[in-house]
Amino acid sequence: MSNTQILILDFGSQYTQLLARRVRNLNVYAEVIPFDKTKADLEKYINLKAIILSGGPNSVYLSEAYTIDKELFNLNVPILGVCYGMQLITEMFGGKVELADSQEFGKASLFLDDTSSLLFKNISDGTQVWMSHADHLTQLPQGFKQIAHSDSSVAAIENSEKQIYGIQFHAEVTHSEQGTQMLENFLFDISKCQKDWEMSEFISSKIETIKKTVGDEQVILGLSGGVDSSVAAALISKAIGKQLTCILVDTGLLRKDEAKKVMDLYNKEFDMNIKLVDVSQDFYNVLEGLTDPEDKRKAIGKKFIEVFTEQAREMKGAKFLAQGTIYPDVIESSSNGHVSKTIKSHHNVGGLPDDLKFELLEPLRDLFKDEVRAVGRELGIPDLMIDRHPFPGPGLGVRVIGEVTKDKCDILREADDIFISNLIEANLYNEVSQAFVTLLPVKTVGVMGDNRTYDYVVALRSVNTIDFMTATSTHLPWEFLDKVVNEIINRVDGVNRVVYDITSKPPGTIEWE
Repeated sequence: MSNTQILILDFGSQYTQLLARRVRNLNVYAEVIPFDKTKADLEKYINLKAIILSGGPNSVYLSEAYTIDKELFNLNVPILGVCYGMQLITEMFGGKVELADSQEFGKASLFLDDTSSLLFKNISDGTQVWMSHADHLTQLPQGFKQIAHSDSSVAAIENSEKQIYGIQFHAEVTHSEQGTQMLENFLFDISKCQKDWEMSEFISSKIETIKKTVGDEQVILGLSGGVDSSVAAALISKAIGKQLTCILVDTGLLRKDEAKKVMDLYNKEFDMNIKLVDVSQDFYNVLEGLTDPEDKRKAIGKKFIEVFTEQAREMKGAKFLAQGTIYPDVIESSSNGHVSKTIKSHHNVGGLPDDLKFELLEPLRDLFKDEVRAVGRELGIPDLMIDRHPFPGPGLGVRVIGEVTKDKCDILREADDIFISNLIEANLYNEVSQAFVTLLPVKTVGVMGDNRTYDYVVALRSVNTIDFMTATSTHLPWEFLDKVVNEIINRVDGVNRVVYDITSKPPGTIEWE
């Protein structure tokens, strides 16, 4: 993009996208690209102000370690290496990195050796940072000085003449207390970035791009009623109007009364072509016998495309398939050519077939969830829709653990509706980032009245997060949980036990599959 000021070279860290989000949150557009780009590749970015080298799982001293074109250091822009990035800088400038006697993982205190460094402007000595490394620097690179340390390692280095900096910790993680201030220092005091990343500018630019890309062709969009597809629909509609047809596919994997609620809301709020297609039995059929999460996601993605292909024929051949794909979908599916390990395939990314009959139109592909919501508000989408909790593209297909059947989905729909309704009633819904119920492939013995039961277990899940790349469980009031559990047990046939998932992300993901 012409307004890209920061390029983040990705070496495979699961924190890379969080790093990009932190930079964008400071109104500076950052783009994540593979590490193996040349100097000529980066010279095409006419507004480039600085480069950040991400963390990664490799060790720089191994023969197969990822490295970069050393000519990148001659681009005359500041460079910041984070974790693996700092170790790579060390190795490339004649320093030494070795396996440490013990891994440094988690919270650590940062002791400043040079308080005059611009990187540590307004930073307190002893501030808490987040470490995640097994290797450490044992010999400084030529021309560099140590500017900070922890109890067990060199924590930061600097070559002020070349404007190259390295930090062993992850400033982008919220556990690093003054990490945002350090990033501000690098962006504005060192790199002289401009605050020009605004959603209004994104919208106007994207509308023009959509118009040029689509021309006079027809577009169909898979509408789920969730935030991402709603914002994508509104944005595309603003660009091409009635050339867009939104198709709400009732897969049988939607929440309780979802299809009716979405149709009613969209017909009221938007002047769009919207069509409801009920193919729930088809989806149950393709999911029969499947238990592996990846197999289910890909089967759902394949069936979606078949449905859209059939609808396109009825529309006399739509050329484009629009989707509400967002940045975390792309990252977790690892479909962008980066080196990050695949977490899970999203049906609209990793689940698409190689012989796709459409050209994809994904206007939100480079945005994080909170940026998508900001775009939605700029477009005038009602808060009722913008503030909805995320719902996975495969729907209940990844919230029924194991094989998916209509009976299981019906049980889950009822339990989930009780949980969400209670959150709304207690004014807690907007206090949490995402809440839902998962049906486990486990039955347990229970007692109801004087009778023995042998029924399913459901898990309640509620998390709080800024960007959905990391999350912590919500500390919901015990009295509230007790009420929800009591209602589920008494009102939902087939469930006799409820558990509450308090796992953070990482190590877990938000969804169970």
